[in-house]
Amino acid sequence: MITISEKAQHRIKELRQTDGLSDQHHIRVSVKGGGCSGLMYDLAFDASSEPQDQVFEHNGIRILVDKKSLLYLLGTTLDFSDGLNGKGFQFVNPNASRTCGCGESFSV
Repeated sequence: MITISEKAQHRIKELRQTDGLSDQHHIRVSVKGGGCSGLMYDLAFDASSEPQDQVFEHNGIRILVDKKSLLYLLGTTLDFSDGLNGKGFQFVNPNASRTCGCGESFSV
């Protein structure tokens, strides 16, 4: 399962409103090759799910994850930070053995 913190939930709702999207636009979380640690997180709004997607719902947000990415993301929490040390979504991933300084890439 993938969970979403309350801060991330609020930010996702703000972004939907700013972009003029409905509640039918869900969060797609995926993992792609690249970044300084080998794998990168990718977030996007998506209005439809694919047959191979796993669908989770947490804090009122529906999360879409393809099966390949799910192997790397199980147990992950999506958080949001707006502090002085950086602003943006952060992944708290128990499967990551190493992450880069910016938190956008990881390795297992």
